[in-house]
Amino acid sequence: MMRTWCLLGLRRFVAFANKLWSFSTLLWWQICTVIQQQTVKRNILVLDPDETLIHSHHAGVLRLTVLVVIDKHPVPHVDFFLEVVSQWWELVVFIASMEIYGSVVRRYYRQHCTLELGSYIKHLSVVHSDLSSTVILDNSPVAYRSHPDKAITSISWFSDPSDTTLFNLLPMLDALRFTVDVRSVLSRNLHQYRLW
Repeated sequence: MMRTWCLLGLRRFVAFANKLWSFSTLLWWQICTVIQQQTVKRNILVLDPDETLIHSHHAGVLRLTVLVVIDKHPVPHVDFFLEVVSQWWELVVFIASMEIYGSVVRRYYRQHCTLELGSYIKHLSVVHSDLSSTVILDNSPVAYRSHPDKAITSISWFSDPSDTTLFNLLPMLDALRFTVDVRSVLSRNLHQYRLW
């Protein structure tokens, strides 16, 4: 009888120890995952808003200030696109227009560009010194001609509510965020963008 009680107690102890070990292993794995997520640097995605994310037009001049009105049509997938990529990338918005045009949400403006041959060029070194982790999404290859190996060209968007360009870019951006040097992937498509 005593032996039965001892065996029963030993089995309960082993079962408890096994559950405790499983719980502590799971807890340790979760702690390591959180630490890793906090220490892993996120790559930078530089977004051009004009005709890539939104389309706007000048509605007139009022007290020497340009009034910008976004088209009444909803921009297809832009909210979903920004919500998803903001979890994967550090987002920076870089616009070649004047600061007055987008001072509420934009960080880099025309004064951060370089005027070359009549075009404003966006030098990504202004945004971040580590260009291996920086990608620009822009509809104008001329704007990133100094960094074609870090660029994803988007078709221009004006007001087509059925456009799926941003939505279609998500799988590539998802895969690209794990790349150590984005140039190793994006430079493969350079032959498509030799426009200058």
